[in-house]
Parts: sequence; C-alpha cells; structure tokens
Amino acid sequence: MAAHDPPEPLTLYLVKRLELVIRSRMDEALRPYGLTTPQFTALTALRHRDGLSSAQLARRSFVTPQTMNEMVRALERHGHIQRRRDPDNRRVLLISLTEAGRALLRRCDPVVEAIEDEMMGAIPAVQHPLFRQSLELGHAVLGDRGRAGD
Repeated sequence: MAAHDPPEPLTLYLVKRLELVIRSRMDEALRPYGLTTPQFTALTALRHRDGLSSAQLARRSFVTPQTMNEMVRALERHGHIQRRRDPDNRRVLLISLTEAGRALLRRCDPVVEAIEDEMMGAIPAVQHPLFRQSLELGHAVLGDRGRAGD
C-alpha cells in the first residue's frame, strides 16, 4: 500500500456496518408483525430457554435492564409472554412464552430466515461453517465469558 492510499476499514467497522444493515432489514421485515428486532430477539431467547429472569433476558437480548423492563411490559400486554414468581426466589419473576408468542415466532421466522439466506447466499456455501466459526471465535475472545452460563 502506498503512503497516499487510504487504509482499508477495520474489520470491526465492517462487522458494525453489517450489524446495522441487518438491524434495519429485520426492523422493516418485523414491523408488519408488530415487533422490533430486540423484541424478536427476546422472544427467540425465550424459545431457546424458557423461564428467564428479566436481567437474564436483557443480557441474552443485548439490551439494558431498563429497556428490557419496557419490552417485557409491552410483550406481556400483547399476550406474547407471561410472568410468574420464581419458586426459589419470590422477588424474581420468570418470563415464559405464551402460545400466542410461539405462534408469532412461527410467522416471523420465515421473514428473518430470508434475510439470513440472502446474506449467506453471497458467501460460497463451502465457507458458511468457517464464517460462523469465525463469528463465534470473535465473540468468545471479546465477549463476557462470565455470563456464559445464563
């Protein structure tokens, strides 16, 4: 590279740019279903592990606890989730998907999968496992491993 050539963007910049375009596309695709991307993320987190506290769900959904409290109220008001007292700690409310929430996810899954299919379609299929592994390794190195058990 010559001294006057601009440097290539950092990989971190490229990852953030991808994240932003994914978020924009998901928000657009989920809007007709009455969901935002963070709400969809929270519902899918509950599909994978039911009975999470609000704090656990916030971490798994990449939002602050304050934002999660607002999201939980909205999702509960729309009948997508329900809360119940934790039998081991009466101060904690555990959050679960309702059948309506599961049905909503089943309707949303194809539109989100179409976005992923479009993105992955630009990458040769033989490179898909390496791409996913690279993302996982980046997260493992930079992520908060202290919360892996949530």
